[in-house]
Amino acid sequence: MAKKQQQAPDARHFDVVLSPHITEKSTMLSEHNAVVFKVASKATKPEIKAAVEALFGVTVTGVNTLVTKGKSKRWKGRPYQRSDEKKAIVTLAAGQSIDITEGAKA
Repeated sequence: MAKKQQQAPDARHFDVVLSPHITEKSTMLSEHNAVVFKVASKATKPEIKAAVEALFGVTVTGVNTLVTKGKSKRWKGRPYQRSDEKKAIVTLAAGQSIDITEGAKA
């Protein structure tokens, strides 16, 4: 099997992966070789996989996505709606990791 050509980061990759999602649960997932990102609401799993591989130079074995619906809240007595969020749980190949604190390679 031929080795896949490493794709260079593109502006559209930065539009797909918005930011890392850092919580206690996502930190516990990092022990199982998974990283959680906030992604664009229209992003597909193949687009997310391509963006993470290009931005961080790792091999992605799986992508799971979920949409968190925005809550209804009140501020100074007036109701408003928080925006919906899409998150992606990206599973990496064995032996690979992403250091979220250093950011993407340019």
